Amino acid sequence: MTSGLWELVLEGLWTTVQLLMFSALLGAAVAFAVGIARTHRRWPVRFLAGCYTEVFRGTSALVMIFWVFFVLPPAFGWQLVPMWAGTLALGLTYGAYGAEIVRGALGAVDPAQREGGIALGFTPGQRLRRILLPQAVPEMIPPFSNLLVELLKGTALVSVMGLGDLAFSGNLVRLALQESAEIYTYVLLLYFVVAFLLTRLMRGLEHRLKAGLR
Repeated sequence: MTSGLWELVLEGLWTTVQLLMFSALLGAAVAFAVGIARTHRRWPVRFLAGCYTEVFRGTSALVMIFWVFFVLPPAFGWQLVPMWAGTLALGLTYGAYGAEIVRGALGAVDPAQREGGIALGFTPGQRLRRILLPQAVPEMIPPFSNLLVELLKGTALVSVMGLGDLAFSGNLVRLALQESAEIYTYVLLLYFVVAFLLTRLMRGLEHRLKAGLR
């Protein structure tokens, strides 16, 4: 490939990385908010959080991107650029999966720890911050690592909006060169490198959190 075509691919890679970061931040915020709400003592809160989880886990991420980009803005008079439409759709969708990870990890904390917090006179918020989350977060890291890799692969869906991510840029280069095997091999390798770095980063974070807990 010429330097210009490589530049196009690298620009697509940078767009994918940005989309991944923005979507992951939104997804993490949604996951913790909804996951904690799933364990709330009041049933209306648990019910609403459960409805959110079921809706977004039960719908296609691709169709959600279409809906956020083509349906939502005209209905409210907004105008979303593809980057933010993709961030919103992916963040909300994968945040629903992350919420189940948070709920499961909080539920796995030894009940005696909760009872100890109650005995010490902690409020529910204090029990969550001081007892439950410090023990649950390290257990969330491995499944969150897998979810982050799935999110990376899900970013390729935004190419349907014309966003110049890695998949979109790779396809443009393929059309320019009329060479599929070489270009798609490069694209696969770039996705693999990013996924490998993500898993290494999350594994290091897991070890640090568990060391701090000990």
